[in-house]
Amino acid sequence: MKVTILQFPGTNCEYDAQYAFEKLGAKTEILWHKSESIPSDTDLLVVAGGFSYGDYLRSGAIAKFSPVMKAVTAFANSGGKVLGICNGFQVLTEAGLLPGALKRNESLHFISKYHHLKVINNDNIFLEKLNSDDIVNIPIAHHDGNYYIDESGLKELYANNQVLLKYCDASGDDKKNPNGSIDSIAGICNKEKNVFGLMPHPERAIESLLGSDDGVKMLQGFLKA
Repeated sequence: MKVTILQFPGTNCEYDAQYAFEKLGAKTEILWHKSESIPSDTDLLVVAGGFSYGDYLRSGAIAKFSPVMKAVTAFANSGGKVLGICNGFQVLTEAGLLPGALKRNESLHFISKYHHLKVINNDNIFLEKLNSDDIVNIPIAHHDGNYYIDESGLKELYANNQVLLKYCDASGDDKKNPNGSIDSIAGICNKEKNVFGLMPHPERAIESLLGSDDGVKMLQGFLKA
């Protein structure tokens, strides 16, 4: 399997993602944002976390204009699998590849810690190795992770099983919401279930020595046998 990982000015999690997928047996390539095409052998395109363009305007708002994003949109629209992590999730919403938007955390502070998540829907390649209602412990690290979508959009997400993950406590109570996200939503997908976005960092949870390996099953969902 080939995983291509996008790199913008300010990206800082591309090597974490590379390490994680290579540890799981995938081939990887880091692709600079000025590229106008996606490698033809790409099975999964990862928009990594970080602070693209320093987040000086709005998280992901400048990155969506990078030359590579036309190719990303074409890749996604043709059925290619795309995973946006943290800033990558923000980029995908800004580019219109995922619904909704990411706002400043309700506390107005940067958050960096482990946080529990509940699996809401596993009828997708990303979470198929997990069960609905499973609880995983995954790091979060963001300033603008407050997911928002209007009421009609929220109903549509649930109707199409696009809500994948929610913030919760160790027992699964979703009232423990670290950033104010509507309905405690931590991750979603598009209607076609080939574009995925989440604020937490599964690529940082692949070794129990570092606190959790709960990210392994999440990323393994993308790997071909």
